[in-house]
Amino acid sequence: MDVENNVLKHFKLIISGLIISLLIVSLDSTITTTAMPQIIASLGGLQYYVWPVTIYLTAVIISAMLSGKLSDFYGSKKILSGALLVFIFGSVLCGFSQNMTELILFRALQGLGAGIIVTVPKKIIAEMVPPRQRGKYMGLFGIAGGISTVVGPTLGGFITDSLGWQWIFFVNVPIGVLTLSLIIPYLPEFGVIVKEKVMDYLGIITFAGALTSFSAALTFSQQNTTISPALLDSLWIFAVIMFFGFIYAERKAKEPVLPLYLFKNLVFTISTVSVFLLGAVTLAGTVYIPLFLQLVLGLSPSSSGAYLTPLMFTMIITAVLSGQIISKTGTYKKLAIISFAIGAVGMFLLSTLTQSTSGLEIIVYEIIIGIGAGLSMPLFTVAAQNSVSKRDLGVVTSSSMYIEQLGSIIGLAVLGTVVNMTLNLNLQNTTVHVSSSLIVTAVHNVFVIAAVLNIMGLALCFFLKDIYMSDEMEEEKIGCEDVPEYS
Repeated sequence: MDVENNVLKHFKLIISGLIISLLIVSLDSTITTTAMPQIIASLGGLQYYVWPVTIYLTAVIISAMLSGKLSDFYGSKKILSGALLVFIFGSVLCGFSQNMTELILFRALQGLGAGIIVTVPKKIIAEMVPPRQRGKYMGLFGIAGGISTVVGPTLGGFITDSLGWQWIFFVNVPIGVLTLSLIIPYLPEFGVIVKEKVMDYLGIITFAGALTSFSAALTFSQQNTTISPALLDSLWIFAVIMFFGFIYAERKAKEPVLPLYLFKNLVFTISTVSVFLLGAVTLAGTVYIPLFLQLVLGLSPSSSGAYLTPLMFTMIITAVLSGQIISKTGTYKKLAIISFAIGAVGMFLLSTLTQSTSGLEIIVYEIIIGIGAGLSMPLFTVAAQNSVSKRDLGVVTSSSMYIEQLGSIIGLAVLGTVVNMTLNLNLQNTTVHVSSSLIVTAVHNVFVIAAVLNIMGLALCFFLKDIYMSDEMEEEKIGCEDVPEYS
């Protein structure tokens, strides 16, 4: 009762703290991307240009995977507060980096904190509010990602030009302290779900080995660097071996970081595959629309970035609206189908871009894919959480996040390969002139694949079960197979 009273009394402060915690991580990613050319100019190491991003994302995925079990073992408040401290400390070290090696290592430390920060708040919402009300707060969380995408690149450029690249990391300190000032005194501890602290070390090691080796092989392949074919093949083989080792570990572990029995739950499985597909296609627009605008229409980087504003604002508004609809209706299946259908239409329209496409047409296409992406943002996490017992809330919430990130990494790699195969060259070789018509063909191929992935998600969501969402908090939920469905 004390916990419930504390939540009711300080609810707005708690929600504000959770949103700011997500915002600080989202802003860090977009700001850093803008500042990387200046960082390279200062620290050197052009050949390692993508490594601070790659190692950061790898660390994010690994820590996100651990966040579910850690929050179950020690409580959400302690783990989130600790992750914020790690992220702040890593940011300070990044700002004081003297070379690229140090920056890469310190970005990994930042990523370990960030993966927990972007995951645990979603579990906290599940602990604070009943299933039917979770959607609107998950939708609010989408605001953080939207704001960072719109504001981040401009803010990153301003900070880098006026204060120096170090301050893109130092700025995290005051924001992080503000977040802690809202989380520590006002967020209650909801208790420990799993009292027997048995950590799945073999699962962690094999997953980390598979992901690290996979990310390294993927990065070397995309960069077209002078790594020996034998070493590159060894990385791929090691990644496959570690992946099967991870499957074996999860089958044998007493407290697995990803319980394989969850995949017997149809709602969890469809939600998981759906967020993977969304991770693969969502970034297609934000990466390849600017490429088209700059290389085909001749717009400047700042102008092409401004063109993405309608897409981001549409995503924010639609994500909030989607959460409200879920909370009012208690259903999500129809929204899932609609979101993938609209996304498929938007990606198909983007595949028709040519040199004669007007700016207004591009904005309309962006708004369409923004609606599709925004509708889907809150619903699959809510659906997965609603389908499992309280004991599995942590791992289900964390799996939704890191599988989406995996989708982004693999999706961008696949789309990048499509572009390189179409152009028959490495796009990083800026001395080679590429005709506008060839760029149009490459972008067309990218968006056709993105449309196909949306259609796959659409077909999958017809099998998604619309499980009853209670408007009251429950101590423990029964399995999804025993819960009544909507007709």
